[in-house]
Amino acid sequence: MEVTKSLLLALAIALFLVAMVNADDNTVKPIVKIVKGKKVCDKGWECKGWSAYCCNQTISDYFQSYQFENLFSKRNSPVAHAVGFWDYHSFITAAAEYQPHGFGTTGGKKTGMKEVSAFLGHVGSKTSCGYGVATGGPLAWGLCYNKEMSPSKLYCDDYYKFTYPCSPGASYHGRGALPLYWNYNYGEAGEALKVDLLNHPEYIEQNATLAFQAAIWRWMTPAKKHQPSAHEAFVGTWKPTKNDTLAKRVPGFGTTMNVLYGDQVCGKGDDESMNNMVSHYLYYLDLVGVGREEAGPHEVLSCAEQEAFNPSSSSSS
Repeated sequence: MEVTKSLLLALAIALFLVAMVNADDNTVKPIVKIVKGKKVCDKGWECKGWSAYCCNQTISDYFQSYQFENLFSKRNSPVAHAVGFWDYHSFITAAAEYQPHGFGTTGGKKTGMKEVSAFLGHVGSKTSCGYGVATGGPLAWGLCYNKEMSPSKLYCDDYYKFTYPCSPGASYHGRGALPLYWNYNYGEAGEALKVDLLNHPEYIEQNATLAFQAAIWRWMTPAKKHQPSAHEAFVGTWKPTKNDTLAKRVPGFGTTMNVLYGDQVCGKGDDESMNNMVSHYLYYLDLVGVGREEAGPHEVLSCAEQEAFNPSSSSSS
């Protein structure tokens, strides 16, 4: 009897250890087929649509729930303004729509981890309520907000009254993970996400998955034709032109700030807002285990000397 119990216990331990190993070993194996001589894959809900990017590791393979909690450790503190709103599941669900297009799946694991850290570095900076002596440090307070708390105006631009007319009574103040402002930005994001954000901008502050989707869409989408998206600028699939080189625009984190915010933060030297985004990115690289030494030299990290892709009159923040 004792021998049988010992054998059963040993078998249970062995099965547990096998399960733990498999849990860490990319449990979702892609289905692979060859299309026009190229390998494409499908991994179910997280990366579908027969994409070459789905053959790579997906975000949940290398970025776990505990890492999300580490990055945004103070978001549910009593003094935060969006307690209970943001969570890991919402981010992973939103990311699933864009992983087949390369978000977090371009290149190897390190490139994916760096892109997720870069994207979330922007998010953390833009939604932080951290300050110099805040508990845990000023960089621990990302995702404190999901909306602008005291908007000074409705952000309705009548110039777009025929394409993105403002809905009566609606306010297009900042909402989301990379906050959306202005009726035309809500309208354009809504078209892309197939959600009526023009008439219901409040949806962004009511649904965390949608808020992350809008932010990732913005990260993945160029502001204009013949310009890179923040994603392309970061992972290096964008090849600078001669004019870009003269304007000191090079692939890397610095140019993601140029794509998203233009001369609001770039080409202004040692700008506080720019430095805050860089600090969040470096901090997150450390927390996810990549290390800030992988971020690259100053000219890649910064946009202090870069000319903006688009003048501030056409900047879309």
